[in-house]
Amino acid sequence: RIVAKNGAKMLRYKRDLLSGEEMAPLREAVEGLEAACRQRDRGRVAAALKTVEERFQKTFPPRAGAAWRENVEVLVVAIVIAVAVRSYFLQPFTIPTGSMQPTLNGILAFPTKEEPPNPLARVAQFAWLGRAWIDVVSEEDDRIVGVREEKFLRFFTFTRIQCEKQSFRAYGPPRVIAPKFDLRPGRPLAKGEIVARGYLDTGDHVFVDKLSYHFVGPHRGDVFVFKTTGISRIERTFGPNEGSQYYIKRLAGMPEDRLRIDPPRLFLNGRPAAEAGFQRVGGAVDGYEGYSNGPPSFQFLTSPLSPFTVPERSYFALGDNSYSSLDSRDWGTVPERNLVGRGLLVYWPFTRHWGLIR
Repeated sequence: RIVAKNGAKMLRYKRDLLSGEEMAPLREAVEGLEAACRQRDRGRVAAALKTVEERFQKTFPPRAGAAWRENVEVLVVAIVIAVAVRSYFLQPFTIPTGSMQPTLNGILAFPTKEEPPNPLARVAQFAWLGRAWIDVVSEEDDRIVGVREEKFLRFFTFTRIQCEKQSFRAYGPPRVIAPKFDLRPGRPLAKGEIVARGYLDTGDHVFVDKLSYHFVGPHRGDVFVFKTTGISRIERTFGPNEGSQYYIKRLAGMPEDRLRIDPPRLFLNGRPAAEAGFQRVGGAVDGYEGYSNGPPSFQFLTSPLSPFTVPERSYFALGDNSYSSLDSRDWGTVPERNLVGRGLLVYWPFTRHWGLIR
C-alpha cells in the first residue's frame, strides 16, 4: 500500500512532464497494485510490485551519481539549517573567564599531587565533566625559557612550554595554566621533576537566545551576551589581528537607571536591586562575595558616594564575581547595537550548572 501511495504521489508530481502515453502504463501499474492489496492476494501483490518497479524504472531511470548527489544535498541542507539557527535563534558560547562565578564557571585549573587516572576514566571525565588532565614531567635537567599559546583546529587551545633542551604541550590557555602551575621563564627543572600535574575544567558551554530581544527586549538581571565593538577600553587590550569579541555579564542597568554600589549591595534608582540574580550576589552567601566598588582605576561606581546614570540606548554590565570582574565599572556601558542575546542554558558539561541560567 505504501508503494502504491508513493507511486500515485509521484505521478501527480510528474503529470506536467509526462505525455498521456507515458502516464497510462504507470497509472495502470499503480491501480493494479492497489487492487491486489485490497484482495490481499500475496501472489498478485508480488507480481503487481514487480510490474510497478519495472515500469517506473523504465520511465525514470536512475541518474548516474544519484546516491552521492542525494548525500550532498542532505549535507548542504543540514549546514544551511545549522547556520540559520546559529544566526537567528541559538548561538553556542563558551565562558572564558571567572567573572561570572559561581553562576557560570570559566576555565579553571587545579594542581594535584596524585597521578592522572587511567585513560578510560579520563575520557569519561572529559565527556561528563569537561575535565582534561595535565601531566608534564621533565626528562632532564633544564630551564623554562618561554610559555606561549597554540591553537589546534581553531577550537582547542594549548600551552606550549618551551625549555632550553625540550618542549612540552599542556591542554588549556597560558593565562590559566601558567600561574596555577608556576610556568614562568627562568624556572629551573631537574630531571624527573613534575613540571605541571593536575586537571583543567573547561568553562561552561551555553546557548544564547538571539531571538527574544527582537520582541521583548532585555530586562534587568538578565545574563546577557554582547559584542565589544566600539568599546575602546576593551578593544585596546586586543592584539592587532583580533577583532571584536563576545562578553557575558549580568545586565545591571537599563537606560536612565541610576546605579550605586554600597558593598555588598547594588542599588537601583535609590533602592536595593530586587531581581533574584542581584539578591544572590548581594547576599554574599553560597559562594557569592557581594558587589564591590572596584579599584580607583575604574571609571564608575568606585565608591558608595559615586552613583552613575546609564545613558540612553546603553546598558550597564556587571560580573557576578564582582571582586574579580572587569565590567562596565571599568570600560563603560554597552551600546544597544552591541546586544547579542540572553544566556539561555548551560548544555555542557553536566555539572550542577547544567540547565537554565538564572
